[in-house]
Amino acid sequence: MATAKDKKGKVRKAKKKKLDSVGVAHIKSSFNNTIITMTDLQGNVITWSSGGHQGRYKGSRKSTAFAAQLAGRFVAQEILSGGMRKVEVWVKGPGSGREAAVRSLKAEGIEVTRIKDCTA
Repeated sequence: MATAKDKKGKVRKAKKKKLDSVGVAHIKSSFNNTIITMTDLQGNVITWSSGGHQGRYKGSRKSTAFAAQLAGRFVAQEILSGGMRKVEVWVKGPGSGREAAVRSLKAEGIEVTRIKDCTA
């Protein structure tokens, strides 16, 4: 959690923002990486993660389904701690992490209300 100084110079923790109970998970899965972005219904970004953001994977390993699963697990834990329980999932792209990311969101206890394919 981030820290900040108040008017008197004391270090304090930033307050965790309370989230809506419904949001949108944008999953962009290319041949090189899978990026998962969580937004509220207005489109404001809450948190994001990707295969490379997890720190373990570089190069061609970012494009694997397992890296997408770890990214989905990270995003799910972030939004569950904020209070979000239901998400719509918008999937875009032809990559291998599409299904793995959706499965990891479900496995962490998030209710997926709708899955929409937005691939061009």
